[in-house]
Amino acid sequence: MTDAPPSPPVTSPNPGRAQASGGMIRSSMVYGGLTFVSRILGLARDMAITAFLGASSGPAADAYNTALSFPNLFRRIFAEGAFTAAFVPAYARTLEEKGQDEADKVAMDALAVLATVTTVLAIVAMIAMPALMHVINPGFRDDPEKFRLAVVLTQIAMPYLPAITLVALLSGVLNARGRFIVSAIAPSLLNLFILAGLLIPADRPEQAAQGAVWGIFAAGVGQLLLLAWAVRKAGARLRIHTPKITPEIKALFLLAIPGVIAGSATQINVFISQALSSEVDGARTWLSTADRLYQLPLGLIGVAVGVALLPALSRAVGAGDQRGAQTAMDDALAFSMALTLPAAAALMAMPLLLIEGLFMRGAFVLYDAQNTAAALFHYGWGVPAFVLTRVLTPAFFARRDTKGPMWFALASVVVNVALCLSLFQVIGVPGLAVATSASAWLNVALMAFTLRRRGTWTPERTTLVRLTKILGASAVMGGLIVGILSFRDRLEPLLHGQELLMLLTCAVGGGAYAVLLLLFRAVTPAEIRAALRRKPGAEPLPPEA
Repeated sequence: MTDAPPSPPVTSPNPGRAQASGGMIRSSMVYGGLTFVSRILGLARDMAITAFLGASSGPAADAYNTALSFPNLFRRIFAEGAFTAAFVPAYARTLEEKGQDEADKVAMDALAVLATVTTVLAIVAMIAMPALMHVINPGFRDDPEKFRLAVVLTQIAMPYLPAITLVALLSGVLNARGRFIVSAIAPSLLNLFILAGLLIPADRPEQAAQGAVWGIFAAGVGQLLLLAWAVRKAGARLRIHTPKITPEIKALFLLAIPGVIAGSATQINVFISQALSSEVDGARTWLSTADRLYQLPLGLIGVAVGVALLPALSRAVGAGDQRGAQTAMDDALAFSMALTLPAAAALMAMPLLLIEGLFMRGAFVLYDAQNTAAALFHYGWGVPAFVLTRVLTPAFFARRDTKGPMWFALASVVVNVALCLSLFQVIGVPGLAVATSASAWLNVALMAFTLRRRGTWTPERTTLVRLTKILGASAVMGGLIVGILSFRDRLEPLLHGQELLMLLTCAVGGGAYAVLLLLFRAVTPAEIRAALRRKPGAEPLPPEA
């Protein structure tokens, strides 16, 4: 069987379309690069947390991860695209059709309603937390100290909900104006403040956990102040006023609520699996630690591509530019999978080495590393689905269809719960990771089938050929990593520990993958240069606040 001809560089007879496509990729790279900084800080944060608190050695780690799961859930639902996906097209359309004053009025009305609703919700949750904890973590009832600590820490963390929701709305204002840098920087503050809180002198792990959670509270205030400054610097004039349900706000929320549900399926599924894990000491921390690693490609690639894709896709759809919309989706698919598939292969090929090299120190022992690695392996094959969800969802949102993805998301949640309840009884904690990944693939399959059936989008043949080559390069790279680790007993003493072996394996695997991409002609040097440089006559990225 002869190999398919190499895929040509993505071009368009219309220079404006090519520039828009290149702008989308460059915006993804800007957003992804800054998100990378946040994820590295998050990794450093979790390395410190696991060293201080351990996992199965006491109540502090599971209680802390319970408290952290709330801001993480809301941050990923609201700040990383789901709410923004509904707000950005509405704000951008008003900005273009009616001008800045009307657009800012829509943003102010949304700001007032969101601030009121989320503040009330946070207060109610704080008051009801002792009762809610019985539902969220039923397994904690057998450990009164862990239950009490989880309640206290989660109450401290809950004010982050209104703060991060408003941060998401302000980020949407910036993104609609083509400004991505400040909204990408903001998550780093969460990690910095948690690290600062963790470093406050503490005699016991429980005190260290409380200091870290106070850092979450402080981060919400810091992020909100930063985004408010950036929005004003960008020229928007937003003020808090009495909430009013105007026809525009009603229409926005009717559109946004299904979008939030649709965009948060993965996070809800993870949250459910973590709640079920409360039956096993340390399991909440094992899943949270594995979550940190597989969230790296999701945050760096899926969120970045989704945030940059939606405005470009909305403009193409609004202008009736079907070819531009097709090109934007094809580029987003190929670009995201070129970075996601090798990450998934690495997570599956070396889960234990990654966990040992990054986290196995202090109170986090080999038993914890082995159980975390077992979950990470099964999250690994779900990573492409987690990212594809972020790529496919904008194809619906740009056409103001948020109900379709919502029903797909709810179907995946139902399947996830059923699989969690059954697999947890059979294979334990790893079964929860299997359920999360399987339900994510179901969500992707439903979205892809619907887009194809409607004639909205089907990947072009050249894109499918490229994906096949990327998959082949990733598989070869994964096989190479497995081969290296077959000599682990000999290599580890030579390198004086697992940390250097992990770094060396990652470097060799990454270098091999880059070479394989070129050998398979999945990517050409000309395409790399075109993506990285601004073409003559193309519009530059807007200046940032």
